[in-house]
Amino acid sequence: MISRWTVVVARDDLTKTEVLHDELPALTDGEALLRVDRVGLTANNVTYGVIADVIGYWRFFPTTAEGRGVIPVWGFADVVESTVDGLPAGTRVYGYLPMASHLVVRPKLTSSGFVDVSEHRADLPAVYNSYLVTTSDPAYDPRLEDLQVLYRPLFLTSFLLADRLADNGFYGARTVVISSASSKTAFGTAQCLHNQGVRLVGLTSPRNVEFTKSLGLYDSVLPYDAAVDVEPAVYLDFSGSADLRATLHDRLGSELVKDISIGLTHQAASADPRSEFFFAPEQLRKRTADWGSDGLAQRFGEAWRGFTARAGDWVGVVGHSGPDELIEVWQAVLQGKTNPNTADVITF
Repeated sequence: MISRWTVVVARDDLTKTEVLHDELPALTDGEALLRVDRVGLTANNVTYGVIADVIGYWRFFPTTAEGRGVIPVWGFADVVESTVDGLPAGTRVYGYLPMASHLVVRPKLTSSGFVDVSEHRADLPAVYNSYLVTTSDPAYDPRLEDLQVLYRPLFLTSFLLADRLADNGFYGARTVVISSASSKTAFGTAQCLHNQGVRLVGLTSPRNVEFTKSLGLYDSVLPYDAAVDVEPAVYLDFSGSADLRATLHDRLGSELVKDISIGLTHQAASADPRSEFFFAPEQLRKRTADWGSDGLAQRFGEAWRGFTARAGDWVGVVGHSGPDELIEVWQAVLQGKTNPNTADVITF
């Protein structure tokens, strides 16, 4: 039997972690075993933990440890054992993975890879159940794996969020205000909105102002306590700060035409009725219906290539390995101790 390790967190306190060791079950017909190889870890993964009960993120990779859950990550894995024709051992895939050394999947093959049709994932958002085989992925570049595990899931959210704003005429706004402007999903959104006819204002902590300015994506970058010009604006909340939201509503009043929550770096889900939560799979379903899968892939691919052409100059990759260093990075991300100009990749 093959042994595996899994990092679990307390559902009611994400700082409490534990490494569990057990044996993988023998595969049954129609299953494959993935060995997780390389993943990225960002504030986006914190969001998965904060709203896990709302969206169902704990259900993707269930654990028998009482009161514990497994945080999802994005990355690459290799098929090491398979009972599925057309998915041999040695196949490399990209997709949604657990903080664990291995994952058993039940693949249904597609033109680009497979969908995990395991029973416990059947009613969960399809975007998280799809895995791309690298040899069938036109966006895959083996030299850019680190950028892909760090940015591709975030940039898909950025791409879809920016598309939703444009699709709705920016709700009549002339300005888009973005909090946590130094965060990867935020500046990915700014990249997608750049040169679209709206003014981009980035809000960030004083220590991150210079880095955020250096990206060259925002028309102005302000510390959180600075005044924002009163004009029709959309607020994209990547921070989850109730105090910042209240301040902006007080300053802008009726000129704040839309308030959208995306990230939760302050680790508190908003209960404020003035804000709506952006759920990327909804816009993904809409655009798949509008453009077709190929049309969506083409548009995303163009945006992704434009982003990666610049992203390597913005952020330096810091490598880590194994469950202990994974936990160290997790704790640093939770506590907001990571630097905006570095990004963490963990190899298993």
